[in-house]
Amino acid sequence: MKIVHISETLVSGVQAYLRNLSTFLSTHAPHAQVYIIYSGQREEFDKAVAEQLFMGKATLIEVPMANSISPLKDLASTVKIYREIQKIKPDVIHLHSSKAGILGRMASIFYRKKKKLFYTPHGYAFLRQDVGNTSRRVFRLIEKYAQFFLGGTTIACGDTEYEIAKGFGRAALMRNGLLFDSQTPVEAQPNNHKLTVGIVSRLTYARSPMLFNKIALRFPDIQFVWIGDGELRHELTAPNIAVTGWLFNHNEVMKHLAGLDIYMQTSLWEGLPFAVLEAMTLQKPVIATNVIGNKDIVVHGKTGFLFADIAELDAFFEVLKDKQVRLEMGREGFKRCKEVFDTNENFKGLLELYLQ
Repeated sequence: MKIVHISETLVSGVQAYLRNLSTFLSTHAPHAQVYIIYSGQREEFDKAVAEQLFMGKATLIEVPMANSISPLKDLASTVKIYREIQKIKPDVIHLHSSKAGILGRMASIFYRKKKKLFYTPHGYAFLRQDVGNTSRRVFRLIEKYAQFFLGGTTIACGDTEYEIAKGFGRAALMRNGLLFDSQTPVEAQPNNHKLTVGIVSRLTYARSPMLFNKIALRFPDIQFVWIGDGELRHELTAPNIAVTGWLFNHNEVMKHLAGLDIYMQTSLWEGLPFAVLEAMTLQKPVIATNVIGNKDIVVHGKTGFLFADIAELDAFFEVLKDKQVRLEMGREGFKRCKEVFDTNENFKGLLELYLQ
């Protein structure tokens, strides 16, 4: 069986998803040949790191794709994707995120061999808050009619995404998760002089560094850490925020994550964030915005807190100053991850779909 994944990006959550899936397939379907067609144009992408991560598990094929809508560039990318598909002759094509969802479907139209077509949004484009209502309506229509006319099954990575996907056509729920057989439960309780709160993310509008900065200004006695970098670094002006810069080694990211007392996710929209799951495997209580993706992971009052207004954080931080409360919520978070977000279990259903 030959499987082709197509993605405009190979960083952050999509990279984690494909890394975990490739690792799973190398063990549970060693006969499968896995290929990843990707674009390496994101600032935080490191080709050498990617090649090391996927070595022996997947063949990487780089095809330039524009992040935004660009008809001429998109046409050129579609032609190149089609040529790669023709060379590989896959049995399964799995598309990731909105751009590849369109380009990959267009390219696969002309591929005549019988194949199975899947699409994982990793957070629908029409949920974005950095575009106007008209753009969001257009994105929704594109998602709806792309599936109607070009086919495929949507593989939702979270419960709320699945409810949305069912409205567009065939859909299945295969939650994001972590490979627990390669992760040892860690009760990472640092000895910080100040309560330390942090996030792992690229500094983009979607993760709202503006909101993170407002929160830091409201709580000057708490130390905040942004683990990552990006084009909106200038939005972090509060004196109690530290920024690590780009970290290309995952072990380094986890080391910084282990140094937090509380994990905070300030997303304006999400798919199903891996960083939150990784924080929970380190038994960190999580404070997160009450949006799709975050609310599919965090159980309010049990594994952390969800908030819609910054004023709610006054009470939440007061509760989480108690180390024992943090320990209890952290343990509940790890337990929830193991029960619901274990990739070794979740990907078994996806493999069955591939093999049907």
